[in-house]
Amino acid sequence: MKSSPFSVNLADVITLHIGRQAFFMKTIAIDGDGVLLDYNTAYSQAWFKAFGEHLILNNPRSYWPMERWNARRLVSDELEQFRSAFDLEFWSTIPAVPGALKACQRLVDQGYTLVCVTALAERFSDARAQNLRALGFPISRVITTSDEIAGGSPKAKAIADLSPVAFVDDYAPYLVGVDPQVHLALILRDPVGSPNTGELLDIPDSSHTDLLGFADWWLSREEPWTGRNGKSPRSVNL
Repeated sequence: MKSSPFSVNLADVITLHIGRQAFFMKTIAIDGDGVLLDYNTAYSQAWFKAFGEHLILNNPRSYWPMERWNARRLVSDELEQFRSAFDLEFWSTIPAVPGALKACQRLVDQGYTLVCVTALAERFSDARAQNLRALGFPISRVITTSDEIAGGSPKAKAIADLSPVAFVDDYAPYLVGVDPQVHLALILRDPVGSPNTGELLDIPDSSHTDLLGFADWWLSREEPWTGRNGKSPRSVNL
């Protein structure tokens, strides 16, 4: 009997399903600023672009760039002038966090697909992707979200849609309300003034000093992540 041109081959359907399942099981979502890209350094460059002034490093262990660089508080026209420096050029030229490129390459070499999930205005999505490509990051795509945390993580829906095996971020509030089947890894960088304190530290499944620390730990585990009801232990890798 001649098959219909609209008939579906069961083997093809099964292969497609397995392939789709394998993609999600080998996907890791990674934050942009502070994890892949060195926003704090770029902040000082934006300041120079706006005012022609070189900021003086105040405390290299400060989480927020204003305290890190001892930047004066801006109001009115100066504030608008500074905000204008955060343009397409800025978002496409942020330097890499030391060790982040090596971490990503290690993960990709082991078969993982990496997706950048970043709290950034959608109009800068292409600039972020261009920035990552120019630095050599093997990131397959960029997903932008809002930065509003009032109702939980603004990244929760993107993570739910992506369904990665792990999500790495340096801002604990962005882990709130994320699917518990996803391994949540918190990068505990720059502790002075960090928002990553108190009960928020109970949310992540593992904590690391940087993305390279996460990659080394993740790839060294004997058991795969099976969700929080599974057997995989919580870990602090600092």
